[in-house]
Amino acid sequence: MYTISTAESCTGGNIAHLITSVAGSSAYYKGGVVSYCNEVKINVLGVKASDIDTYGVVSSQVAEAMAVGVRKLLDTDYAVATTGVAGPGASEGIPAGTVWVGICSRTEVKSMCLHLGTNRLQNIEDASRLALNFLYKEFGITHS
Repeated sequence: MYTISTAESCTGGNIAHLITSVAGSSAYYKGGVVSYCNEVKINVLGVKASDIDTYGVVSSQVAEAMAVGVRKLLDTDYAVATTGVAGPGASEGIPAGTVWVGICSRTEVKSMCLHLGTNRLQNIEDASRLALNFLYKEFGITHS
């Protein structure tokens, strides 16, 4: 059976919540890191400060690095990460609802950008579900 880990910023642990809401998820979900501040992204997940400075915290580079970092940290087969602006307002010139999702396996790393609305709670829910669907579809794993 495969194992999964999560690294979440703008979704604040909601992906972990969705996974652990399923009975039996302890067989494949090892855990996650809610890295709401850059310090945690850098010191715990291994995101390069230079990537944050160069590309911004809401970027494909940071989302991918977060996924790789948590996969390595927790030694899982797959990982999913989110970084973005949940809303309702823009942050540092990035519109509300902009979310980068990073996913990785032991051999591949991918990312996608979501453009959601301005409703914070809806954005967290939508980004969480879309992130899991991205992981499942791209790597051909199934919901348990």
